[in-house]
Amino acid sequence: MEVSRIRALRGPNLWCRHTAIEAIVACSDKSLRLAELPGFEDRLRGRFPGIGPLRPDDEAGSPSMAHVLEVAALGLQAAAGCPVTFSNTAPTLEPGTYQVVVQYSEEEVGRLAFNLAEQLCIAARDDLPFDLDDALHRLRELDEDVRLGPSTGSIVYAAVARGIPYRRLTQGSMVQFGWGSKQRRIQAAETDMTSAVSESIAQDKELTKSLLHAAGVPVPMGRSVSSAEEAWAAAQEINGPVVVKPRDGNQGKGVAVRIRTREEVMTAYEVAADISSDVLVERYIPGHDFRLLVVGKHLVAAARRDPPQVIGDGVHTVRQLVEEVNRDPRRGEGHATSLTKIRFDDIALATLAKQGLSADAVPAKGTRVVLRNNANLSTGGSATDVTDDVHPDIAARAVAAAQMVGLDICGVDAVCETMLKPFEEQAGGIVEVNAAPGLRMHLQPSYGKGRAVGEAIISTMFADGDDGRIPVVAVSGTNGKTTTVRLITHILASNGLRMGMTGTDGVYIQGERIDTGDCSGPRSARNVLLHPDVDAAVFETARGGLLREGLAFDRCDVAVVTNVGEGDHLGLSYISTVEDLAVLKSVIVQNVAPHGMAVLNAADEMVARMADACPGTVTFFAHDAGLPTMALHRAQGRRVVFVEGDQIVATEGDTEVRIPLADIPLTRNGSIGFQVENAMSSIAAAWALGIDWAVIRRALATFVNDAATAPGRFNVFDFKGATLIADYGHNPDAIQALCNAVETMPSKRRVVVISGAGDRRDEDIRKQTQILGGVFDEVVLYQDQCQRGREDGEVLALLREGLQGAQRTSHVEEIRGEFVAIDTALSHLQPGDLCLILIDQVEEALDHIAKRVAGN
Repeated sequence: MEVSRIRALRGPNLWCRHTAIEAIVACSDKSLRLAELPGFEDRLRGRFPGIGPLRPDDEAGSPSMAHVLEVAALGLQAAAGCPVTFSNTAPTLEPGTYQVVVQYSEEEVGRLAFNLAEQLCIAARDDLPFDLDDALHRLRELDEDVRLGPSTGSIVYAAVARGIPYRRLTQGSMVQFGWGSKQRRIQAAETDMTSAVSESIAQDKELTKSLLHAAGVPVPMGRSVSSAEEAWAAAQEINGPVVVKPRDGNQGKGVAVRIRTREEVMTAYEVAADISSDVLVERYIPGHDFRLLVVGKHLVAAARRDPPQVIGDGVHTVRQLVEEVNRDPRRGEGHATSLTKIRFDDIALATLAKQGLSADAVPAKGTRVVLRNNANLSTGGSATDVTDDVHPDIAARAVAAAQMVGLDICGVDAVCETMLKPFEEQAGGIVEVNAAPGLRMHLQPSYGKGRAVGEAIISTMFADGDDGRIPVVAVSGTNGKTTTVRLITHILASNGLRMGMTGTDGVYIQGERIDTGDCSGPRSARNVLLHPDVDAAVFETARGGLLREGLAFDRCDVAVVTNVGEGDHLGLSYISTVEDLAVLKSVIVQNVAPHGMAVLNAADEMVARMADACPGTVTFFAHDAGLPTMALHRAQGRRVVFVEGDQIVATEGDTEVRIPLADIPLTRNGSIGFQVENAMSSIAAAWALGIDWAVIRRALATFVNDAATAPGRFNVFDFKGATLIADYGHNPDAIQALCNAVETMPSKRRVVVISGAGDRRDEDIRKQTQILGGVFDEVVLYQDQCQRGREDGEVLALLREGLQGAQRTSHVEEIRGEFVAIDTALSHLQPGDLCLILIDQVEEALDHIAKRVAGN
């Protein structure tokens, strides 16, 4: 069994809507079927009892090793606590080769699970040991490392519940919600509205205290010190128990509370000074430690925090009791779990010493042993929800403290006996204000109910009903994608929207190209969705990107499928038939939003069938309104777009809009059939987005289809009285559409310049020249620099084979080099001739043609 080409499908894809790992698995020997491996399944289940049922994955009636790998990779993740449910094994046309797909929740965990599953299969096959506990431990440990922590996770889950899309920007807790101009960002419990100045104030404990005092908020008095002797002097001034802590600390690190003696104060100073060169000594306020969470202008949660402690049983030492408590699965090393493990350090040992104990002492049964006087969860403390107990005056003081510092999300630390009475009635006060507060004590308190703090934060970032999405249009198909993308973009831009667009020649933001090359995949689309100056986006969605990574978005507002026809790139990446290609292109239709629209070519049977997979509604378009699909849809009062006479007609129920083809220069008065189709699909897409018809008409009339705005898409030039057409058509459907258009244009003699892409099937290369041979008088064949796996001259030979028996072609010439071939064809032209140049290097070839037209 050989596992190769592992891909991470990071969005909705050919197989499912989940993120998934896809691998090609080759089982070279038929004996690798379970039925032919005696005892294999027993050995497998002995090593992994929870692997689940195995099923036959093809007509052979017995599970293959590829299927075992699939089930093991999914089962290992599930056993490690990952929320995964989907997997699949699909045989390919290559005997013994399979596509194995397994859902993941974290990509790194999914990849590790594949690796461990392969090790498990080999161990069961060869009767070798397999350490299941270690494998699950590695998966859990990695999952805890890479998944979102509880604070960030709660905000993300709240966003997902509201339909707000999100994307992790780093391996840490930096997350973007929404798209384009509607995006917002967080890092843990800080938002993009959290002021850096406010955060700096919160880190400066002394400054915070002085600001709160100025606002009338009760705070413990004290001062900053820079030496152990000065700390003791400050403690003597206070004349009572004190708190020693770093001036700019966090998470309770280096904090010592309720200390009195010189030795305690000086030891505490040294611990605090390791964290900050500036240390605070302030009056200790008796009572419980409370954390109040303020979001915006509201108190949304409150918890009493208790210090880490154990209860003696008269048998075990303090260290053993702590080890027992730390076995609680809710306790972890970091912040990914609801509780943190209790740890022994100098402060813990000093706290034990004050109780007359050591780590190895055996406390009497029922004795409460405190390991630390401060109650932060990060040091092993616990939390009890008290949100419903908070007195309105305390809530108001907490909000005032957050507002005074300027934090939109604020953790306010208070010390008092109870939340039921105002601070003044119990000598309580606020001791600290925290930016980026931990949320886990409110989400999963040790006692009491969790609070919806993630929802509270999201509600301050997005108004009710706002899902942070911009309109997204996805365009797929065999031909016409690029022109359709550009025309839809032009229409939406004419409506005043700042547009982002991706296509085969780059990424465009507000008409400016910011990236070059083939950008029709998900990476480029994701970059557009990251851009803050984009109000709407139109994405060319090509097969390659869909296969590599899936979609860049979870759903789109409009999905346009121009056609499937006879297909293109068949035989690559296990897309072997037109039916396979149709299934792949229907992915954008399957992921239309429920309120969205699929715009489908009713004249293409495979495209029309995609309507059944659309979660939203459907607009059909076609030249002929009499097609059964069009007629039925129209009779049902649904949207159709078609051609009637010299007009494009858009109807829905009793509503009808007519646009003369003469007002759409792209179509050349309706003579260019494929451009009419591109216009119809673009009109339907703009209609779906609610664009005013006056805007649509104006945009159609002003769209320019020249080499600058739509390079390689039926660009027309005049050359010494002859007509030149440059186009990137490179499959039989495109060639046929171009021939249909050329036949409507007047010409004395027709010349075509063509090469072929080596990664197409032989029959697809031949068919292009078979079509051209019936329309053109002269054919100039050229071999470009990239043969894509073909031998020298092989593509030219196939093109020439297609011209055998040509009805019209009387002269064929073979040239090495694209530009030489163009010059050769131009040298043959006379006034009144027509020359179609099927370009390969789009920008370079167009520049070359432009220079020749200009006489250079």
